[in-house]
Amino acid sequence: MALKDKINELIKDAMRAKDQVRLDTLRSVKSALLEKEISIRQGGVAELSEAEEMAVLNNLGKKRKDSIEQFTNAGRTELAAKEAKELEILMEFLPKQLTEAEVKARVAELVAETGAQSMKDLGKVMPQAMKEFKGRADGKLVQDLLKSLLEG
Repeated sequence: MALKDKINELIKDAMRAKDQVRLDTLRSVKSALLEKEISIRQGGVAELSEAEEMAVLNNLGKKRKDSIEQFTNAGRTELAAKEAKELEILMEFLPKQLTEAEVKARVAELVAETGAQSMKDLGKVMPQAMKEFKGRADGKLVQDLLKSLLEG
């Protein structure tokens, strides 16, 4: 079942269950996918690839994480909790995220494989790391781990 069809079915289920947070989140996902579809459309109909769908979902997840951080820092715990619930719903569609320890171990391997030794070599390692971790780890985490390995 295509992601769009799955989301449409889940929207119906959320409406039946009267789960407003889930319904709002799924509608925002559907809207974001439709916007992306329209933006790539050329001469009529466009179909998103699985990678493009995952990119949209990752972007939505990243926005939720940023919102959670900002609301928490501002003392708005009720809004942070709502964003956390929405993030949890989004995570159902994304591949399993790697733990920080898993990312750190693989980043160390990549540094060794590329022979990177200083911050000057960050440009050698970062593209490979992002390609490998795409959709499975936060880019900021990867960058921070790389920097800490190359600085120290």
